[in-house]
Amino acid sequence: MLSKVTEMKKLTTYWFLLSTFLLTWTSCSAELPAKGKEESHTEKGRLLTDKKVLIVYLSRTKNTKAVAEIIQKKVGGDLVALELVTPYPEHYQTTVDQVADENARGYLPPLKTTIDNIAEYDVVFVGFPTWGMQLPPPMKSFLNEYELRGKTVIPFNTNGGYGIGSTFETVEQLCPDSKVLEGFTTKGGVERDGILFVMQGDREKQVQNEVQNWLKKLGWLTE
Repeated sequence: MLSKVTEMKKLTTYWFLLSTFLLTWTSCSAELPAKGKEESHTEKGRLLTDKKVLIVYLSRTKNTKAVAEIIQKKVGGDLVALELVTPYPEHYQTTVDQVADENARGYLPPLKTTIDNIAEYDVVFVGFPTWGMQLPPPMKSFLNEYELRGKTVIPFNTNGGYGIGSTFETVEQLCPDSKVLEGFTTKGGVERDGILFVMQGDREKQVQNEVQNWLKKLGWLTE
């Protein structure tokens, strides 16, 4: 009789331990998909997490700067403003004349900005306004001075309503050994008419949506 009772206790203990093991295993297994979904959700929103991103921009009226900051919020990365050793004059027409002369002579103005660790970056966004329907000389200086071989280069642009001119084409010409992706362009201010910074309020929200759609099209943002 005692033997049977002992066997019954052993059997009860066995089933208890087995049930506990199965319950624990099931709980752990149920948590794994949730963790996987969380990780894929993070990657889904920002697909450049495994790339080191640099965002270089030239901005006179701060509209291109605003676009650069929007891009940074979307994809992360380091933000660098291009500055010259000798800045352009504040007077609009004087600057227009100086830039026209620089373009005619092929002059590349010296940069005050230095980027010592550019070799570390995989992706380089380059932002600029359209000046005289051409790429601004300071951005030409940057693209000539720094080695971007093997990197992904992505142009973005603001303009006074006349479009990109030859700017994107020049970026491609100056980056022959880089992968140059489709650029982004949007209307900024019109300094000639006294319309300077416009990236605020409803216009800022509109540009944020435009940038997001552009990044989605490039396949680097899905939310």
